[in-house]
Amino acid sequence: MRIGLVCPYQWDVPGGVQYHVRDLAETLRGLGHEVEVLTPAEHEDNLPAEHVTWAGRANPVPYNGSMASWQFGPVSANRVRRWLREGRFDVVHVHEPAPPSVSLLVCMLADGPIVATYHAAAVRSLFLSAWGPVVRPWLEKISGRIAVSDFARRLQVEHLGGDAVVIPNGVHVGAFAEGPELAGYRRGSATPTVGFLGRYDEPRKGLPVLLEAMRTVVREVPGARLLVAGRGDPDELHALLGPDLEPSVTLLGELTEADKAAFLRAVDVYCAPNLMGESFGIVLVEAMAAGAPVVAADLDAFARVLEDGAAGVLVRRGDASALARVLVDLLGSADRRAELAAAGSRRAADYDWATVAQQILAVYETVAPAGAGQVTAGEDDPDDDPAGPARGESFLPRWLRRGPAG
Repeated sequence: MRIGLVCPYQWDVPGGVQYHVRDLAETLRGLGHEVEVLTPAEHEDNLPAEHVTWAGRANPVPYNGSMASWQFGPVSANRVRRWLREGRFDVVHVHEPAPPSVSLLVCMLADGPIVATYHAAAVRSLFLSAWGPVVRPWLEKISGRIAVSDFARRLQVEHLGGDAVVIPNGVHVGAFAEGPELAGYRRGSATPTVGFLGRYDEPRKGLPVLLEAMRTVVREVPGARLLVAGRGDPDELHALLGPDLEPSVTLLGELTEADKAAFLRAVDVYCAPNLMGESFGIVLVEAMAAGAPVVAADLDAFARVLEDGAAGVLVRRGDASALARVLVDLLGSADRRAELAAAGSRRAADYDWATVAQQILAVYETVAPAGAGQVTAGEDDPDDDPAGPARGESFLPRWLRRGPAG
């Protein structure tokens, strides 16, 4: 099967959607499929040499409590048309198709089987409330919908209509389960270690809650320390620590994929104190695959990954005192940590890419059965249609409503 994957966010900026598309493409190629990726990036030279096409640069826009990079315009539209024409895809799979991005452009311009995956989750989206009715005519062209969690599915159904099958994010479990620990750190040593991984200067990641909890932990657990990995402003982080916590916190900075796995294999407990805006929680699965007991805020998405507490400990979000009690108890009980690690490893197997990719392929085969025909770049001019432009199309500039000649 020839498959076109579309990532709306900048490929050279780390993020969950980017990793999802990258790993899905790699897994599908390993199964014998031909896969091409279309994505923006800051620089074309930052993309892999093969199988990834540059859609141009994108602009940072606040979205879902974070910063997303979106792209929309005549140059991008021309690149989309060229990619579709040259790709001869049996199915095109777009990610986050609603915001103004290359994914939405593909939905607008492509004719044929389209599958979409929805990643974002929130209680309600003001952006989608206003924008959803505008883009819904093009989203109705999508013939197979996937959501990475029940929470993401509910947001999509409420604002964009239609339904979606829930297929979680995937993880290369083996890459996290086996290998060396991070140099200088070892699980089970005399210095019990809590790990945090993420963009620590984003309020929704909840690091200040964990720091407040660690003030209690370092007082009650001799030698306890916190390892913080990820992007952010180191000066701002150190300003939050104070003299009581500074000696017990190590900032590792941004890690490579290999170092991330080694980091997760080294910590005694992995903690995710997030406050909002998480549609899935891929890092929880990665930590479980690496054998780390997981403590996480009781977000809906996290609770589902942790089977409502069977595969990890859930703590009321924002409650630093409760988090401190859980961490102190866990760091003091090797038996409890071993029990949680075993449960987590079993749970992580459900998210291995070998399993997840087969579920996604089943969606492809449903919308694009053998002999169904290839996806094409529609170039019809709505102004030539006696019925006039389709609902919502009349506001579009001509560069979008009509493909370039030839």
